Amino acid sequence: MRESEQRHVTLRISAQEEGALMELLNFMYSSSLTVTTAPALLDVLMAADKFEVASCMRYCSRLLRNMPMTPDSALLYLDLPSTVLMAEAVQPLTDAAKQFLASRYKDITKFQEEVMALPLAGIEAILSSDDLQIASEDAVYDFVLKWARGQYSSLEDRREILGSRLALCIRFPYMTCRKLKKVLTCSDFEHEVASKQVLEALFFKAEAPHRQRILSAEGSDSTNRRFIERAYKYRPVKVVEFELPRPQCVVYLDLKREECAGLFPSGRVYSQAFHLGGQGFFLSAHCNMDQQSSFHCFGLFLGMQEKGAVSFGVDYEFAARQKPSQDYSSKYKGNYTFTGGKAVGYRNLFAIPWTSFIAEDSQYFINGVLHLRAELTINRT
Repeated sequence: MRESEQRHVTLRISAQEEGALMELLNFMYSSSLTVTTAPALLDVLMAADKFEVASCMRYCSRLLRNMPMTPDSALLYLDLPSTVLMAEAVQPLTDAAKQFLASRYKDITKFQEEVMALPLAGIEAILSSDDLQIASEDAVYDFVLKWARGQYSSLEDRREILGSRLALCIRFPYMTCRKLKKVLTCSDFEHEVASKQVLEALFFKAEAPHRQRILSAEGSDSTNRRFIERAYKYRPVKVVEFELPRPQCVVYLDLKREECAGLFPSGRVYSQAFHLGGQGFFLSAHCNMDQQSSFHCFGLFLGMQEKGAVSFGVDYEFAARQKPSQDYSSKYKGNYTFTGGKAVGYRNLFAIPWTSFIAEDSQYFINGVLHLRAELTINRT
């Protein structure tokens, strides 16, 4: 409450504000409050904001943070008036509310109906998290569209909320090129918004890995984390496609050392899908036993997604970057006639035991990253 040269000051308040104002006055003299419930503390917080008593705002915020958080209370804190939300004293409270929602709903597939009913502030808190457990960024995009269509029946309103708010929650650089093409033709986005996001995503994909890491590091300190890779259930890949002289694609899959270490003794990690000849394929990295079942080793496999009668021959080659040259070195070549749901590969890609592969002096980890490459060509002979 600002000081004034006037000796008598008249405050005009509503009847509902009287209790909160009395608590505020009491706090100014005693630095304590008598109310202990969340609704009452929120009323005092609002009064403290109105009369600019920052110390009381901090006090209320701290008390509210120390109370057990629920989805309803978290959403209530995020729904405070904008003037309150912008106050520095309230930031720890809103940050805690966002963190609670992001943690509770980090696997949105388990809470589909509940999450679909959340308001915009809740959706933003969940989708802004790096720890979101989801198959891919394509799935994030699909979820955002589904939620927006369910909440905003008007196309104009939907475009506004997608363009100004929710597009910031989608990490377009980690979407597949096939899905990015669909973004350009999606009527829910303004064409200018879609074009800007897709162009930025494609530029990021074209950057050298070290430049991508720099952009990711720069984004880690900002509110817009579009260049930060989430912990996807299916690992992103970079794909280069050729149509002539034969349909071919070159697929790059990078795995961090800790990801590989987590595969022991029998784990698997799958890549996101990529396409060749109209068919969906994926790579899978395994920790498995070698052919004689004598020791654990690193295996790499190529699988076809679709099940059905479709079959065609594919020539494939697996390679990995290797010290000291750090160039890609071919590790396995083969050809296989794929039918839906089948997979082919090599159980011991590097012809060494797992302990040698994962060792600190391993020649296959460069700056803590295993760089794999798969070349696929349709065999029409």
